Amino acid sequence: MKNSSSEVKEKGAGGSEFWLSFQELLRTKGVPEDRLRWYLNWGEQFARWGKKGSLRERTLQDIGRFLAWLHGLENIKPWQVTQASEALCFLYADFLRQPWANPWPRFEFTEGATAMDPDPIEGARRLLFGDTPPATFSAEIEKVFERYRTEVRLLHYSIRTERAYLSWIRRYIAFSRLRHPGELGAADVKDYLEYLAEEREVSASTQKQALNALVFFYGTVLKEPLGELGEFARAKKPMRLPTVLSRGEVLEVLEMMQGTPALMAGLLYGSGLRLMEGVRLRVMDIDFDLGQIMIRNGKGQKDRLTMLPERFREPLRQHLERIRALHREDLAKGLGEVSLPPGKALQNTEAGREWGWQFVFPARAYSVDPRSRTVRRHHASEDSLQKAVRAAARRAGVTKPVSPHTLRHSFATHLLESGCDIRTVQELLGHRDVATTMIYTHVLNKPGLTVKSPADV
Repeated sequence: MKNSSSEVKEKGAGGSEFWLSFQELLRTKGVPEDRLRWYLNWGEQFARWGKKGSLRERTLQDIGRFLAWLHGLENIKPWQVTQASEALCFLYADFLRQPWANPWPRFEFTEGATAMDPDPIEGARRLLFGDTPPATFSAEIEKVFERYRTEVRLLHYSIRTERAYLSWIRRYIAFSRLRHPGELGAADVKDYLEYLAEEREVSASTQKQALNALVFFYGTVLKEPLGELGEFARAKKPMRLPTVLSRGEVLEVLEMMQGTPALMAGLLYGSGLRLMEGVRLRVMDIDFDLGQIMIRNGKGQKDRLTMLPERFREPLRQHLERIRALHREDLAKGLGEVSLPPGKALQNTEAGREWGWQFVFPARAYSVDPRSRTVRRHHASEDSLQKAVRAAARRAGVTKPVSPHTLRHSFATHLLESGCDIRTVQELLGHRDVATTMIYTHVLNKPGLTVKSPADV
């Protein structure tokens, strides 16, 4: 190695020189080349996790909580926790040479060995969970998860909410050392919420979502309401103004987009749609004669009407003609069915194949419904639109942070700039409280319009 660990200076949570040196150490320890990038990835993830400054200031407790956090993520497999533990052992025992890391077992990579081998993580598991650690959630806890899925689907919660809540429940149980949730209570929930605010430094909205998930879990699934939690450390909610583009910047971003993403982004701006409202539009929601769009089951499970921009009417007509041809092809293959709102399929078993119920922006490929296991063509991915908007903003030279929601902010601000009544804007946006809409008036209050800067005197 060119530099020893003591000679390498960390830059923030770990600079590039730091990680290159760590990579060289991993090679000397026999870590296979095809795994190097994954070991580096775990080290870098831990460096960013918690935002606690220097890696040398971290403790064994920090590592334990990081592994517990990973263990609670639904998309993380046990072997990945094993691999993360191996990486952090090398980082602290061999690279940073922290004395408290010495109890960790040594790893030897032999031909045919994989990161799924159970022995390497045993020491880390003992540190984290005690002498008898379960490899995964117990069968009793898994049964509770099944009860949760049953309850959330009876209440017709969206699949996104179902997954988000389950993720928080899993993380909470992992944080509580994999104890059965029936053994835990309000005090444990408070400890977890304070941990999120103080150590994970999550946003106020993230902490609130975790609280909502746990309140639902205890009250609806376990039938043991938490009651009044009392005072606990809450994440700070900063007062931030929304990022708004000028009319010229919006046009420049839209001009940098092509095809279906350009049309979707245009409707988000021209109609003030939220991201998921845009991708979930159905053919029946578009009224060309009246020039309006019906938003069904929006935020707060509310319907509302908004305008259909004249600029996008003809492109939208042509787009729907292509989608109708695609729908006919799907029907000819025995497919062409889309998911329906709760209860609608019971009223009309063929409604899912009707043209009016089809998504305006369908996905390119078929997918399997995670609940019914039916093969369908779902709506377009919201992730692809987010990436397309960000890429277009970069190409347009816009330095502001731009997302699809920025287009909705710009819609509201530009309406108010043109003299539109704030109550009308509130209805178009679907805000429950006019105070939410009032934030856009702060964007309009540009300092310096009536007061001259002392630098210009």
